[in-house]
Amino acid sequence: MPERCAWVTADADYIAYHDEQWGVPVHDDRMLFEMLILEGAQAGLSWLTVLRKRAAYREAFAGFDPARVARFTPARVEELLANPGIVRNRLKVASAVNNALRFLEVQREHGSFDAYLWGFVGGAPVVNAFRAPTEIPAKTAASDALSKDLLRRGFKFVGSTICYALMQATGMVNDHLVGCFRYDQVNTMNRMRR
Repeated sequence: MPERCAWVTADADYIAYHDEQWGVPVHDDRMLFEMLILEGAQAGLSWLTVLRKRAAYREAFAGFDPARVARFTPARVEELLANPGIVRNRLKVASAVNNALRFLEVQREHGSFDAYLWGFVGGAPVVNAFRAPTEIPAKTAASDALSKDLLRRGFKFVGSTICYALMQATGMVNDHLVGCFRYDQVNTMNRMRR
């Protein structure tokens, strides 16, 4: 059995997420919007809780099309709050609609959310070499800067810790532990994309 990062439990959903997605660079705006919303929804909860609701989120939030989510009405928000498939927190649901509007503004200003987001790491993944989970930070100077700028732009649920989780999930940083079988694989993928 391959060695994985210490946070991965024996849960099949966690294993698949870790082995196939976490830490792989994402440059698709729709997927970046999805991860932004899901990381915000996760605040105060376990990632596994949100991961298990991901399919329901995709359906409820129009496939994470930011233009469609930005048009959600107050009545639509009320419908979402009755949906047991998602995290039914009014502030989090309302923030998704707000963040869709802000996301579109960033796209207009920067050409893509991808260009904006990846600018916080100079356009290339930060490759860390952590050997133990205790070495991995909850936030960094880059996540602090990203959080501060997103908040200035009116985004919600984008504190520095959430931003760092977003950076990890979308491959802006490679925080797989050195002993994890995905560490070298992700680094190889990053080199091949250059």
